[in-house]
Amino acid sequence: MDSFEINKIVASILLIALLFIGIGKISDLVFHIDKPETAGYKVEMPENGTANQISETKSEAVEKVDISSLLALGDIAHGEKVFKKCSACHVVEKGGANKIGPALYGVLGRKVAAISDYKYSKALSEYGKEWTFEEMNGYLKKPQAWIKGTKMSFAGLRKEKDRASVILYLNQYSDNPIPLP
Repeated sequence: MDSFEINKIVASILLIALLFIGIGKISDLVFHIDKPETAGYKVEMPENGTANQISETKSEAVEKVDISSLLALGDIAHGEKVFKKCSACHVVEKGGANKIGPALYGVLGRKVAAISDYKYSKALSEYGKEWTFEEMNGYLKKPQAWIKGTKMSFAGLRKEKDRASVILYLNQYSDNPIPLP
């Protein structure tokens, strides 16, 4: 390839670039758009409320769940199907050994982190509450958000029916099942 052909290629690339720039400038002259000085609309925040207060109010509303109506959605047979996700790490039968997670026989009604031969995370060991229906619902929804620092890597059960069914399923595996509300 000689220098004349290279010059033609470079000249054509420059001509195309100049045409694109020129067409853009000409279209700006022909089609003039007046831009408004302010944005389309203004979002007003409450004067005495901040975003943190709003999110705290929202999280409090989420935490207060009517557990009796939630459990009414549940079904033990459905809970057995959903618990198959959990069975990779947990055993629910009486006398079952700990796996990656602790054995869950009689979990509802007992203290959190109560099995002595299982090494719980520091967050669960220091939690100090009992596994009630409400606690289990919150924990199953998103474990890392409910008890910050837990080592349980499960993403959670988003559907209310799934959580209610698993809670009912776990409640039946106990010497003294908790009476339903």
